[in-house]
Amino acid sequence: MDEHFDIQQYLSDGVEQVVKDALRATIKDPRESAFLAKFALASAKATRKRMEEEKAGLHVPSYLIASITSNCNLHCAGCYSRANNATVDCQPVMQLTDEEWLRIFKEAEDLGISFILLAGGEPMLRRDIIVAAGTMQNIIFPIFTNGTFMDQKYFELLEKCRNLIPVMSIEGGREETDARRGEGVYDKLIGNMDRLKENGLIYGASITVTKENLREVISDEFLETLSSRGCKAVFYIEFVPVIDESSELAPDDDDREILMSRIDQLRAEKQDMMYIAFPGDEKSSGGCLAAGRGFFHINSHGGAEPCPFSAYSDINVKDTSLREAMNSGLFTALREGDILSGEHIGGCVLHAKRDQVEALLQNK
Repeated sequence: MDEHFDIQQYLSDGVEQVVKDALRATIKDPRESAFLAKFALASAKATRKRMEEEKAGLHVPSYLIASITSNCNLHCAGCYSRANNATVDCQPVMQLTDEEWLRIFKEAEDLGISFILLAGGEPMLRRDIIVAAGTMQNIIFPIFTNGTFMDQKYFELLEKCRNLIPVMSIEGGREETDARRGEGVYDKLIGNMDRLKENGLIYGASITVTKENLREVISDEFLETLSSRGCKAVFYIEFVPVIDESSELAPDDDDREILMSRIDQLRAEKQDMMYIAFPGDEKSSGGCLAAGRGFFHINSHGGAEPCPFSAYSDINVKDTSLREAMNSGLFTALREGDILSGEHIGGCVLHAKRDQVEALLQNK
């Protein structure tokens, strides 16, 4: 890892840029702009907290990913969560309770974490947790949802709690989306988008980028479909083949270059939406940001993992604090070693070097 790279400054600049981009994208919506302006003050305070922790010897990332349930109603082709057995069809057991998740959210705020991405499974199946998240107004909670459970109560909650931002998964047009997620899902998503726009609610779209849909999801036509319906954020999530059978869907280096070049163009020319890529260009961040460098993952059972794509854990927040979880043996070894940096094949270094990650875990 480059010892001259200032990761905390990089993360602070990143948060500031996200807030600026969000304000710019919502400038025509007074309610959203008012909330984001208030959040900007809270974000600056959170940055100061992280800087203070850094001086005291604890590196705190800006982001946390929280998979609040292992249950999901869909069976999307190539789903990493099902491939890792993190999402199942049976009744979930031994999951963190609503109270335990609220404790985690409060600990995150105390540490200066500004964004908690809620995932699953399907996170909207755990309404009480999302209601609890709505009370934490100094943290923005993007809710990565398949969009099939957005009922009237959720629309009322989103109206009341502007820090809850649904990010609906879409794979392109109707054919691409229904092929991966199931018949009728595309029309449901479009209906939700229209209703969110009608109610003046900010939302985003999450796109799993594969070799098959790359050209479609970066096209002007597709992005205009989102923009015209009020979408304000587009998350491009590179497909990670956690099983060999789906490896042909993974973007290669040429595809990745096309995607990042297009995102640079969109950020410059189409500023009515913000564009985020994951994992994105790791070179600009001194290597992979997982394992607490820029974010980490809490699974539905409380296990602290480097990343949703890297389901390895040696500590559980049921038994300890978020602060202690960030300094677990596995996280520390990953941050201090060379696994998160250096050359690798594919966009996800933890997947490419999974044998080394497993060896680290076995040696703990």
